[in-house]
Amino acid sequence: MLLTRRKLGTAGLILLMLIFMVILSGCGKKSNAEIVPGKVNVVTSFYPIYEFAREIGGDEANVTNLLPTGVEPHDWTPRSKEILNTSKAQLFLYHGAGLEGWVPNFLKGLGSDAVVKPVEVSQGVSLITAEGDDGHHHGEEAAEHEDHNEGSEAAAESSHHIDPHTWVSPKSAKIIAENIKNSFIEVDPDHQADYESRYAELAKKLDDLDAKFSTELAGTNKKEIVVSHQAFGYLCRDYGLTQHAIMGLSPDAEPRAQDIVALSKTVQEEGIQYIFFEELVSDRLAKTLANEAGVKTLVLNPVEGLTKEQEKNGENYFTLMEKNLQNLLLALQ
Repeated sequence: MLLTRRKLGTAGLILLMLIFMVILSGCGKKSNAEIVPGKVNVVTSFYPIYEFAREIGGDEANVTNLLPTGVEPHDWTPRSKEILNTSKAQLFLYHGAGLEGWVPNFLKGLGSDAVVKPVEVSQGVSLITAEGDDGHHHGEEAAEHEDHNEGSEAAAESSHHIDPHTWVSPKSAKIIAENIKNSFIEVDPDHQADYESRYAELAKKLDDLDAKFSTELAGTNKKEIVVSHQAFGYLCRDYGLTQHAIMGLSPDAEPRAQDIVALSKTVQEEGIQYIFFEELVSDRLAKTLANEAGVKTLVLNPVEGLTKEQEKNGENYFTLMEKNLQNLLLALQ
């Protein structure tokens, strides 16, 4: 009996040791999951850059997105683990133009021995400046962007802020995609033809989307939209629309009472039938304004990230932008 117990005890100990080794090996794999030897390891700051980098990088790239699913990018900040993993990658692709207020400190935290090449992918986009406070003090990063973009002196004025939501227009998204392609070629010139080929496919899809927005929005009777968050400046500029935002450039910049009153008046004067809201931020103010003005609500997605449900359903930049177009056509008829 004693021998049997001893045998069971030994067997149990061996089993426990095996389980412990499996757990340890699992932990090791998990901590290094972001870096894959033999591939171009790329870290992106938020969803649209992640999607474009995966399309262009193809099999040659291992792309990791910093921003978790379902999180709005304006208020997210990285942890030390993200800084460590990024320092081991070949590319860190971020948007810039003031979107990620954490980037300057993040870049300093990478350390002088880091091999990663940081790339601001909005370079070359003709930037829009907007009046009012964006709710985040992004001046440092925005000012750095301005050194590379001409004709935006107004952005230096304290009452003006750069609108960072460039990717919401397919025209600007194509510039971003080209910058991503060029960054891949710079760190991995041996696969230039592959990157060029995949970029050409992505650029064609963006051109087709651009043409569809141009053609279909040109035929609408109305041109004014009311949105919860001032994220559609580039879309409006490129397709002849005007946005009226309940909140500022940041989705948590609280509006003043007189702003709501003025917007309610605009809704009535312009015959606006829909107030647009977003899925990643609260729809409270949009629904309040809609109730006051006696109108309906619709989704207009700034494509800053996917919800968990959208990710599960295989949604992407193009499917979300197609839905945006259909909702715009409904609201502007």
